[in-house]
Amino acid sequence: MGLEIGHLRGSVPPIITPIAEEAVDYATYADLVAFQIANGSHGILVNGTTAEPSTLTVSERNRLVDIAIEVSAGRVPVYAATGSQSLTETKELTDHAVKAGADALLIVTPYYIRPPQRGITAYYLELAQRHDLPWMIYHIPGRTAVSVTLDTLKAIKDQSPHFVGMKHAVNDLGFVSECLSEFGTDFRIFVGLEELSFPMMAVGACGLMNAVGNLKPQALADICESVWHNDLGAARDHHQRLLELNQAVFFDTNPIAIKYMMKRLGLIPQNEHRLPMMAATADLEQRLDGVLERAGLI
Repeated sequence: MGLEIGHLRGSVPPIITPIAEEAVDYATYADLVAFQIANGSHGILVNGTTAEPSTLTVSERNRLVDIAIEVSAGRVPVYAATGSQSLTETKELTDHAVKAGADALLIVTPYYIRPPQRGITAYYLELAQRHDLPWMIYHIPGRTAVSVTLDTLKAIKDQSPHFVGMKHAVNDLGFVSECLSEFGTDFRIFVGLEELSFPMMAVGACGLMNAVGNLKPQALADICESVWHNDLGAARDHHQRLLELNQAVFFDTNPIAIKYMMKRLGLIPQNEHRLPMMAATADLEQRLDGVLERAGLI
């Protein structure tokens, strides 16, 4: 591939954005980055869906990237998610992440617009010519209302050698195998759906970018390392033990459940969101407490 990308693998949790009285709590965010590194995560993902980036300003998103790079201090790669529905905004976010020293970029398909495939290709190539960092597409049609096709990925890859992979948050294992067949086994595919963590890694994904990693970083790192050591039995066992916790992430719109569970575990002071997101209801809190108890976390 020309680029050194072997280090881009493993469990890379999308860290939540702590909010306190409607402001971003940067001090707690720094603590969360340190917590991830201390508990086995192989990388940090800044401004993923779990970070509620569409409720943040460009300057807030940029500051989170700066903090993650500063706290990680080169110990693990920092992946900056720099996508928006606006090309201008995405350029600004991408330029900042590149200049700040991010190790890789993750750029979501433009949401709400529902562009044609040729528009997606042109959009990504326009961004790719601005930098030489390894970059990946964030493929999450359930949120963006648009999918990418294999032909589109091929067109992008043909013209952007530093396009190295994607975060695949779709229940479609077949597409993973098609991509690896087309682009080679070095093509970086990160799992974006908790329920597919083990199965997608078993067919060739290089790692996980899962919200549940905010709660149990080591458990996700263990899945990755078991797969790398060809101990599929151990990986499957780790995956099954996470089943209820994985399901709980989606008891309401992510990251409502994650933020409440993090508050219960003492990882964040409060589970505050910005509208139109809202904190967990009392019924949901009770349901999540049960999950945490059965998982042995409280």
